[in-house]
Amino acid sequence: EVQLVQSGGGLVQAGGSLRLSCAASGLTEDVHAIAWFRQVPGKEREGVSCITSNDGSTYYGDAVKGRFTIIRDSAKNTVYLQMNSLKPEDTAVYYCAAEMIWCSGAKWYDFGSWGQGTQVTVSS
Repeated sequence: EVQLVQSGGGLVQAGGSLRLSCAASGLTEDVHAIAWFRQVPGKEREGVSCITSNDGSTYYGDAVKGRFTIIRDSAKNTVYLQMNSLKPEDTAVYYCAAEMIWCSGAKWYDFGSWGQGTQVTVSS
């Protein structure tokens, strides 16, 4: 069973930076995708970034390209989301997720293992 524990997040001013962490346990070699999603009330969960575990391929949502970076530390079984140049519209609850799938084309409902979520608030 895959378990994901998130840390990081909080309140930051626009233009600032935050780093989210997602520590995984129970991963096997079959796990392909580890992703970050975000959600605001009343809206569907949005894909932020994804990394494919076997070759390190990365994917980003259009809204965060050039500002966010997903990083995998295999030795620590941890995936990070480095968020720079934050905007008020980045305010959301952020979730990490893992599944034995490829990142390409993956949606939130394709993922079966989820972290507990962490609030990110960007003030203007």
